[in-house]
This record gives sequence, structure tokens and C-alpha cells, in this order.
Amino acid sequence: MTTTPQRLFINGEWTEPADGHYEVVDPATEETVGLAPEASRAQVYEAASAARDAFATWSRTRPEERAAILDRAADVMQRDFLANAALAQAESGATTGTARGMQVAVGAARFRRYAKGALEPVEEAIPPQINEAGPMGRAGIFGALAVRQPVGVVTCITSYNNPWANPAGKIAPALAMGNTVVVKPAPQDPLSVYRMAGALAEAGVPAGVVNVVSGSAPGVGEAAVDSPDVDMVSFTGSTSVGQRIAEVCGRSMKRQLMELGGKGAAVVLDDADLDSAVAGIGTTFSFYSGQICTAPTRVLVQRAVHDALIEKLTAYAGYLTVGDPTAKGTVVGPVISAAHRDRIESYVELGRKEGARVVTGGERPDPTGRGFYVAPTLLADCTNDMRVVREEIFGPVVVVVPFDDEEEGIALANDSDYGLIDYVWSGDVARAFRVARRLRAGGVGVNTIGRNMEAPFGGFKRSGVGRDVGSYALHAYSELQSIVWPG
Repeated sequence: MTTTPQRLFINGEWTEPADGHYEVVDPATEETVGLAPEASRAQVYEAASAARDAFATWSRTRPEERAAILDRAADVMQRDFLANAALAQAESGATTGTARGMQVAVGAARFRRYAKGALEPVEEAIPPQINEAGPMGRAGIFGALAVRQPVGVVTCITSYNNPWANPAGKIAPALAMGNTVVVKPAPQDPLSVYRMAGALAEAGVPAGVVNVVSGSAPGVGEAAVDSPDVDMVSFTGSTSVGQRIAEVCGRSMKRQLMELGGKGAAVVLDDADLDSAVAGIGTTFSFYSGQICTAPTRVLVQRAVHDALIEKLTAYAGYLTVGDPTAKGTVVGPVISAAHRDRIESYVELGRKEGARVVTGGERPDPTGRGFYVAPTLLADCTNDMRVVREEIFGPVVVVVPFDDEEEGIALANDSDYGLIDYVWSGDVARAFRVARRLRAGGVGVNTIGRNMEAPFGGFKRSGVGRDVGSYALHAYSELQSIVWPG
């Protein structure tokens, strides 16, 4: 798709990579999409140093100027919408509707949201406090302000499942708050992130404020984390990688924002609208081919409706067209790579060995003779101690565990290392909210998989550290400073 090898973006310049290039592969065709640059450790450090140098000026830039640049960048992204979506689709294997509506469109929308966010107040008045005379001085009334200041240089390490929305959700609020960034895209689909950097450059972002470095080996990400010029790391990805990043950050007390794995529990109570529940749970089969941390992959269903739910989920999976993501009518495209396809298939086989029943799927589809496809798969007769129930598979695989009463359902939902987003389906809204309040998860959907994009997003337990989205993202990329004075 792209004939010119991509260059790194460092200190406002398109820079030749020290370690050559690697191929970016289309998951649907197994053909080469383009050549992505392999940065050296020295080049990553150079990018962080450029961000450090740019921070002093950018952090003092008027909010209106930062907002205007973010808005102009969104204009450029929108101008090149179809080309951007085609590249995102080729890199990630997303269907046409997803590449356009959920990747590029959401990415541009996030830049517009944080153009407005740059103008949000950063000062909050604290009620005055009356202090008695004492060792700290004379009696007096003390005023105070809580002021949000930018953190500094932020490393943004992005996930492969959405090469537009995920980077935008980090870069835009970080810049809005006055930070500078070093972006390390996922190795599978980095070319879209360079398009985003190009849009920012065209919009007039100053040199060094945004830097993009990529590589197929772990060393690039490691350098982006351990650089002494980096003050904060924002990471979306697996819990295991997040733990390693957190260990490195801990040595120098770098700030962290971690959006990690999930194994979302969908608690389906006996008074639920099963068609609504199936429509929500069924998105695991289709949306990003299950490669999404918020998916309701772990279905906990009350026994009275267990068989009916299995029947409806099986029918739902049977309606889904698996195949070429560019073809009209395709619902389930490929997963990101051959290695990931093999990993998902190994989990299905493990489920069989553990005693799960493969109700549908479980065999490799071959819609085109090439590409990394996984059939939507439903595993029943599961118990909460099975690895397929406890571990994140990150593919179009749903596991079903029955329970008897509400208390058992809540206990099963909370018996997990993860706690990102859970779901509750019940015809009694009061009952659903009662259950939702007891779930140990950063978010709970009640009779929906939809989200409010101003609500805080993040996980309990091993699903992450911190919260972002909406104004909470602005808070995540800032430090609180207290200013106190005598009245």
C-alpha cells in the first residue's frame, strides 16, 4: 500500500532509522502494507531529549494556541479520512465500518475533544482555613488553590487493536495539558500513528513536542520507558508487559497510567432480556474480532436461563460473516497476526482438555485461503477455575459459567485477577444497579455495552492503574500543585 519506507519523527524532522526497516503485514491478505522504521536506543533517547527541550516552551504556550493546533490536526485527519481509514484497515485487519467509524473518526473526535479540554480551568479554589496561632506562625486565614500542572515528558505506548483512537486518547490530552510526548506505536500497525504525527506537524505543532519512534523488537519500548528524560509512561496493553513497565518506572518514580488486560464478566440474571444480553455479549465475536480488553468474554448466567442463552448465542455466532474485511457484509475480520491466531487456537484446545464443550466454532475458517482468521467460538460447561475462564484470550472466544443465585454470581464475577469492565443484564433496574455496585471493576455496563465517553475509564486489580477519558484524561496527564497564602 505504501511504497516509500516510513521514517521516524524526531524533533520535528522525518529521520532515517538507524536500524533499518521491517515489514508491516496485512492480517487479511498476508501482504506487505509498508515498511516501518526500526529506531535505535540512541534515537529513542534523542526523541526523549527533544521532548524535554520542547517542554519548557510548550508548557507555557497559551491554552488557546494548544487548542488551535489540536483542532487543525483534526481537520487534517478528517481531510484525509478515506486514505487514513484504508491504511488503518490494511494494518489492523479491521472491517471497513470499524476502520472508518471506530478508528479514524474516533481518533479525530478525540483531538477535537481535547482542543476544548485545553481550555478547561486548571485551578480549583479550596475553602479558606482559619489557623490558630502556634509554632507555625500567627493566627490567620489561609487561602489555597489546587493547580493542575503538566507532568513533563510523557511516553505513550499504544495498542495494536486501534491504531487511531488509542494513540489519540493519549497524545491529545497530554498535549492539551502542556506535556510533550514520545509515542511508541504497537509494532503491528505503526504507520497510522506516523500519519497522525504528520497531521500534527501540518497543524503547526512545534519541533520536539511530538516524537514518534517505532520498532519490532522490545528494545525500542524499553528505551522509551527507561530514558531519564521521561517523566510519565502511559501504556495500553497486556498486564504482563504493564508489570514490567511499572517495575522500571518504580526505580525513578515515573508517573504511570496503565490500561491493561480484562476478562469482563457479563452477569446475566434470570429476569434479563436475553436478546439484549446476546447482542451485547455477541460483540466479542465481532468487534475487532474479540481483540478488545473491554469485551464481555466471561458470561456468568443464572441456571434458569442458561440453556436459552446458549441457544441464542450459538445462533448469533452462526449469523456472522467471517472473511475479507474490505468486503461488504463482513462482520468478523482476521486477528492481528499468525502468532496471535495460534495463541487463540491453543486456548480453545486447552478449554477442550479442561472439560469445556465447544458449542460453536473451534475450527479455523478459511474464507479466502489466506489471512489470520479465527471462528467465533463459544465454550460451555465451564467452571471458574479453568484457565480459559481466568486468562485473557483476546480473541472471538466466549466462555459460559452457570450460577444458582445472585450472591454466587457476584462472587464468581469478583473471583478474577482482572477488573476492567463488567456487565449486568436484568429486567429489574434496581436489582441490576445493586449487583453493579458490588462488582470489583472500574466500570459496569447495566443492560448495555455502550459507554459514556466522559465517564472515567480504567481498571481495578491487574486491569490497570489510573483513570482517563473525558476530563479525567486531563487529570491523568497532570500533577496537582497547592498554592497557599495568608488572607
